[in-house]
Amino acid sequence: MAEFTIRSIRAEDHKWIRRLIRERWAGEFVIVHGTTFHPAQLPGFLAEAAGRNAGLLTCAVTPEACEIVTLDSLSPGRGIGTALVDAARELAARKGCRRLFAVTTNDNLHALRFYQRRGFVLAALRPNAVDQTRKRKPIPLRGENGIPIRDELELELLLE
Repeated sequence: MAEFTIRSIRAEDHKWIRRLIRERWAGEFVIVHGTTFHPAQLPGFLAEAAGRNAGLLTCAVTPEACEIVTLDSLSPGRGIGTALVDAARELAARKGCRRLFAVTTNDNLHALRFYQRRGFVLAALRPNAVDQTRKRKPIPLRGENGIPIRDELELELLLE
């Protein structure tokens, strides 16, 4: 398993971030709980391995909470996603946030497993929230497991 490092996003990363978000998130913006985010304009962390970008986490920080807006590991199973979430957790703690949270859709079994294995708990259900998002962004009707994509699920980790 190759080593990787985690660092804060820098201005020179924005072009790569826009390209990654277009490829993986079907556009340069993300809509979560009715809010539109432009990940290339958000703070966050980049994973690097062997001189190449290996992962990205973008977040939105308020005085109360740090929201993970996007999380992408380009080499799954190497601990990159976990390390990126750990970096966001440290940022949230430094900023005095009471919680770290992420929102996913009901069909995203991988994300649900990933976050719960790292101590996150289900905190909110927004039934049929994806219907509103589809009015602003194309989202498939079914996920990769054949599950209808309908609801937003919020997972949170309370911070001391």
